[in-house]
Amino acid sequence: MLVRGKHLMVARTNRKIRRSAGFTLVELMIVMAIIMILAVVAVPAYQAAIRAAREAVLREDLHVMRNAIDSYTADKQKAPQSLDDLVQEGYLKAIPDDPMTHSKETWVVDTGTDLHSTDQTDPGVDNVHSGSQEQGSDGQPYSAW
Repeated sequence: MLVRGKHLMVARTNRKIRRSAGFTLVELMIVMAIIMILAVVAVPAYQAAIRAAREAVLREDLHVMRNAIDSYTADKQKAPQSLDDLVQEGYLKAIPDDPMTHSKETWVVDTGTDLHSTDQTDPGVDNVHSGSQEQGSDGQPYSAW
């Protein structure tokens, strides 16, 4: 009798192990639903953070390039003829990538005909903007910043 009781205990233990060895379909569906809800909440927040970071980089790049244009104009008594002049003369290490278009070639320069000082001899680049046509978080296109 002892042997039979031992086999019965082993059979019950094996059934418990088999039953707890995996997840049921309902448990898997609940976990998947929770993951989907978290993804729906997290993805827009992640995209907003990426956009805010790219806008911050754009603001900083525009500020640096505009200061370089102003310094070049004040020092040389003429405006630069292109953004490359700022690099060649050491006012910028390199032309940064436009964070909205991911290219150095898309910067849009404003070439003014106005002379900003009485000593200035030639007109040239007096402002720079992003080449992106997208709208910023403030509602204005990046090209107007």
